[in-house]
Amino acid sequence: QVQLVESGGGLVQTGGSLRLSCAVSGRTFNQYAMGWFRQAPGKERVFVATISSSGRIEYYSDSVQGRFTISRDNAKNTVDLQMNSLKPEDTAVYYCAAREGSTSGDAGRYDSWGQGTQVTVSS
Repeated sequence: QVQLVESGGGLVQTGGSLRLSCAVSGRTFNQYAMGWFRQAPGKERVFVATISSSGRIEYYSDSVQGRFTISRDNAKNTVDLQMNSLKPEDTAVYYCAAREGSTSGDAGRYDSWGQGTQVTVSS
């Protein structure tokens, strides 16, 4: 397993932008597909975006497609989530996750998780 630490959350107005970052420990980062998930109060954790180990393949949930971009830097062991045109419904705790193998939108397929970072979008 690897250790993950998210950063970059905060409070932003509707229409604003935030960039989340996830720092991953371990020398085998380039063997892991990475994902971002979010959990709003009283709701289940849901898929946001995922990126393959090489960075060539990306998938997004319908709710963020066209507004969010996932990227990774295998030299720095980081994966980022650029969030633009933020809406109040994007308010949630955002989690970074890692899994060996291919991309997945299923949280149950991820082996390692960060502690989460709060994103709050005010209307």
